[in-house]
Amino acid sequence: MTSERLILAQRRLERAARRAQADGRVPALSAALYRADRDPWTFTVGDSGNEAHPLDDDSRFRIGSVTKTFTAVLVLQARDDGLLDLDDPISAHLDVPAHGTATIRRLLSHTAGFQREPHGDVWDTLIAPGDRQLLDDLARAERVLPNSRRFHYSNLGLAVLGQLVAALRGGTWDSVLRERILDPLGLSATTVEPTADAAVGYLVDAYSDTARPEPQLELGGASPAAQIWSTAGDMARWAAFLTSPDIIDPGAQVLAPASLDEMRWPLTTTDETLWSGGFGLGLILVPQGKRVVHVGHDGAMPGFLAGVYGRRGGEGNPGALGAAVLGSSGTAGEINDLVHELLRIAVEEDPAEIQPWKPGPAAPPEYRSILGPWWSEGMQFVFAWHDGALQARGAEAPVDRPPAIFRPLPENPDLLRTLSGREAGELLRLTRDEDGAVVRMHWATYRFTRIQETFDNIPVSYGPDV
Repeated sequence: MTSERLILAQRRLERAARRAQADGRVPALSAALYRADRDPWTFTVGDSGNEAHPLDDDSRFRIGSVTKTFTAVLVLQARDDGLLDLDDPISAHLDVPAHGTATIRRLLSHTAGFQREPHGDVWDTLIAPGDRQLLDDLARAERVLPNSRRFHYSNLGLAVLGQLVAALRGGTWDSVLRERILDPLGLSATTVEPTADAAVGYLVDAYSDTARPEPQLELGGASPAAQIWSTAGDMARWAAFLTSPDIIDPGAQVLAPASLDEMRWPLTTTDETLWSGGFGLGLILVPQGKRVVHVGHDGAMPGFLAGVYGRRGGEGNPGALGAAVLGSSGTAGEINDLVHELLRIAVEEDPAEIQPWKPGPAAPPEYRSILGPWWSEGMQFVFAWHDGALQARGAEAPVDRPPAIFRPLPENPDLLRTLSGREAGELLRLTRDEDGAVVRMHWATYRFTRIQETFDNIPVSYGPDV
């Protein structure tokens, strides 16, 4: 890309941020974009409200419920370390007086039926329960819906999961957060408590241009749901991690890419009639069309809104593409819209360079006889070897549909596990002739042959009279 085109792309990002700040009447707005192939882009506009620390890239904002994505990653870490199963009831790991049958998976996807907030009028008193009190108060909290009935957002549910992680690790939630996520990823501007350079959060008057600072609630035992403060730069990098952990955390110090894949799989929609958003394991999923999805979370606390998302898939995506928009207004929806606009601008105005194709190694000898067209259930599939793996796709499948990818079992190269795509998890079984060539396959038990056959093994070309 020419430097002139890059400058024009950044001007469009800046203009979008300025427009959101002006239209939303946001006292202070900080935006950032992270991508694998460029230096990070950051931009601020407005006034921090903190005379000692004028607004800049280092200004901290409260990120509210974006905190939940960190707690969710801590839960998956514990699962990967063998400390829990996602289908365990919370009572298997925590001493709770009620609702112990709620499973960890359901709490992560907001389908456990927990009431939205901890017991009591926290938003009136601005006094949050402590760690133990939060759990003891479950005796007075409701399951407002049956388990797994439908989506119902719950700060209480994620707060309980944070207490679970702390108990399993033998520390506090904030100490575990620092040790197991923030330090390994270098998110040094992300803290549980506000720092001296924190922006002031405001409620902007709906009918005039005045604004009043909001009080800041320390969430105590509910901190795992919404306590964190951070910068847009740190949050854009975090969003990039949620979509491309192999790039941001190549050594998988924080979480294996396969576990992030699991977190991103949609478990519920948030609206039964408008399937425009859903939840995985602690992550919001916002489809963008053409097999593109934005993955992350929004956040809201008194005086603050945040949007933190990464982009998965799509043409022009350079990988590790994450954006964050943090604002010091509790009511400006433009903040949450802008983060998605920045991601779109990035791939439209500054797409990743198209890398030239280069010849690669041939398929291993034992799999070469598989390559090419096969038939099953009257439909044609094409098997190929690319990027070091056997792949398959329907001959008429849309070009943007990812192929199925296979990996041979260590003990038997003629049995291959489907890693992703169509029939993920199922086995592909190879049958060879006396010369070792593959002459028949069974995938998820369905027969695959080189010519089109009926289910009783008759080539369809023989006609109806055979």
